[in-house]
Amino acid sequence: MNQRQELISWDDVHRLIDNLMQQFDHQYKVLLMITRGGIVPGGFLAEAMDICNIYTASVDFYDPLESAGQPKSRYLAWPKFLQFPDNAALKDERVLIVDDVWGSGRTITAVRKRVAAAGGLPSTCVLHFNPYRNLFDSSRPDYYGATTDAWIIYPWEVEHGFRNRLLPNKS
Repeated sequence: MNQRQELISWDDVHRLIDNLMQQFDHQYKVLLMITRGGIVPGGFLAEAMDICNIYTASVDFYDPLESAGQPKSRYLAWPKFLQFPDNAALKDERVLIVDDVWGSGRTITAVRKRVAAAGGLPSTCVLHFNPYRNLFDSSRPDYYGATTDAWIIYPWEVEHGFRNRLLPNKS
């Protein structure tokens, strides 16, 4: 299946950030960026919201079937946190979790649950929400800049030569 691709510009990114800024109904002291996609939008939001407590979360999905030599299954993979802030930094804090895209929702949902388990009050925020790929029927981002059905290509991905690595194979 070929998915429609959409290349967005820096101006588009700034419009999405402006759209997000109008949606926030809480003040946040803590921002948690999901690597790598959430780093650029997280930086813009931290600056615009004057947030100084900035952390990163890095998540990989371990698939027990794949490690046993069977085909990879996106439904059976378990989150493995490669990087995550100490629970004390999140406890009793409103935490804005930022990523670029909510596609399947697996990564940001895992991070949200871990923040809540640490005693934090998580809110999720993405530039783009793809409701057509979402694996969580009743769950969606708390804040999102736009909805899409496309494979989004961000300007920082193209400008640094990553385009061929990021685009799905069109053959």
